[in-house]
Amino acid sequence: MRAEDEAQFREFVQRQAAPLRRAAYLLCGDWHLADDLVQNAFVKLYQAWTRVNRRDAVHGYARTVLTRCWLDEVRRPWRRSENRVDAVPDIPDRGSDPAERGQRRWERELVRRALAEVPPRQRAALVLRYFEDLSVAETATVLRCSQGTVKSQTARGLSALRAALVRLGHGAGELVAGRTC
Repeated sequence: MRAEDEAQFREFVQRQAAPLRRAAYLLCGDWHLADDLVQNAFVKLYQAWTRVNRRDAVHGYARTVLTRCWLDEVRRPWRRSENRVDAVPDIPDRGSDPAERGQRRWERELVRRALAEVPPRQRAALVLRYFEDLSVAETATVLRCSQGTVKSQTARGLSALRAALVRLGHGAGELVAGRTC
């Protein structure tokens, strides 16, 4: 790879590592797996960097690669037998109001746990549509399916997410009613 391309790739990785890691975490619910997914996506992107013609579309391409890496990961048989632990250690942010911080943490954890209960394709549709703010057409391109499939997967995913929110926590009604969903 030419030095100019190498520099552009390094700049892209520095700029997009955090947003892609956040998206990966929302997909899989595990920071360590999210790091692995982002790393795999960057390796694949590095291999194709000289073929990426439009540099302005590289973020969308990276998001597509990341989503496909995650879908490949959940299809692997050894992942299906893995037992997940409910307790995820949090590092407190001492710079904010404790009551407000506790409420945000509770909401964030509740949504993360509820997302973990949504089937993988539906979860991918929800994350891409609502957390990554992609259109139906862009989501369909990333997931390699029709726009109608994206709409139905999103609708089913929202229903599953609402049901999981109600099942997981008392007081989740306000999240279901409108703030998060």
